[in-house]
This record gives sequence, structure tokens and C-alpha cells, in this order.
Amino acid sequence: MCRQPGPPKVIGVTLVIVDAANVVGSVPDGWWRDRAGATARLRDRLPGDLRLPEVPKPWRIVMVVEGAARGVHGSDDVETVAAQGEGDDTIVELVRAAGEPCVVVTADRGLRARVTDLGATVVGPSAARRSTGTH
Repeated sequence: MCRQPGPPKVIGVTLVIVDAANVVGSVPDGWWRDRAGATARLRDRLPGDLRLPEVPKPWRIVMVVEGAARGVHGSDDVETVAAQGEGDDTIVELVRAAGEPCVVVTADRGLRARVTDLGATVVGPSAARRSTGTH
């Protein structure tokens, strides 16, 4: 089970679950014209752009994809899980099943409440973007 409050403190791997639709949708850069492409770009940027200074490494990055982006596959550094229904429900199930500390990257208020109730730490989408202010 994930723990709260604050960042995970256990030795081992920290599970970082990224709400891909929420993170992609947090920047009005035309993502709606190519949701799968925007999600694939996020996947490719995550290993270098993810900023979680309070969260110990190593990280296991899992990106939950849904809808038109459901076909985006993982990479060497980022796993993907295709939501069969709502992405939020899939994220909650991943948090519930986690046997390791976890952090969820999302701005979705309802999802934040659901996963923090399970002990996850939540950070906003800006943690998944370059600190230079670009996206």
C-alpha cells in the first residue's frame, strides 16, 4: 500500500504513475489535434523532464493512457497501461495494488482525493515538464 503524508521514505523503487491525459491536457499546445502523438511525446520526454526532488530514486514510471492515446506503447524507461475504461479508475487500481511507495502525477481533483485516500502522494502536471517553462 502507498503511504502518506509526504514523499515515500522506504528504500527501493518508487512507483510514479502519470495521468497522461491530464498532463497532456494541462498545456494548450494543440494536443487535441493528435492525442496519440502528444502522449507519445510525453512518454519520450518523461525520463528527462520528470522533476520530483523530494521523491527518492530509483523510479518506476508508469503512464496510464486512455481514449485515442490507448495505442501508445511503453518505452525502455516508461511503462504504459492502457485503461479499458476510465483512466482515473485504472490509476486508482494501480495505487491500490502497489506494493511499493507511489506518486501520482495529475491535477484532477477527484482523482487526487481518491488516491490520497489510499496513501499516494500527488504532484501536479508541472512535475512532468521541463523546468525551463517549456512543454
